[in-house]
Amino acid sequence: MEPSLEDLARERRDRTSTRPVWRLCGLLFLCLAVAAVGSAATLPEIKGWYAGLIKPPFNPPNWAFGPVWSTLYVLMAWAASEAWADRPARRTFFIILLVNALWSLFFFGLHQPGLALIDIFAYLTLLVLWIRQLWPQHRSYALLQIPHLLWVSFATVLNASIWWLNQ
Repeated sequence: MEPSLEDLARERRDRTSTRPVWRLCGLLFLCLAVAAVGSAATLPEIKGWYAGLIKPPFNPPNWAFGPVWSTLYVLMAWAASEAWADRPARRTFFIILLVNALWSLFFFGLHQPGLALIDIFAYLTLLVLWIRQLWPQHRSYALLQIPHLLWVSFATVLNASIWWLNQ
């Protein structure tokens, strides 16, 4: 027996209704993969090279970075998933992830806070661009990036301070 048009429409609706969930899962996985790359460069240096750096008095404790970044990655994936159809915003999101991963490699992997500072300025610029791209059609998701913007702004000042103090 041939399926009716109604059956085909219901099947299509059922398939497409799960796409956003799978998209979000895939983007969360991607963000966690970026976090893993960053951690691979970071963790071996925490007790060695990084511990020997002069840091400003406002430097957060080491344990604070993991929970903050985990939260930010979830917010990033959620916003990217919801704005998936917006190609410029989607492209900017992927570039942000690349620049994010490079920061850890520059700062911790290569011990180059100056190079990492250039990278984080690019990150900050891209993040502002992404929020502006999200704003017209995805305001609530753009607003979800405000904590991200605040943290990366703080991280930029922290990176600049560490670079300055250790020249």
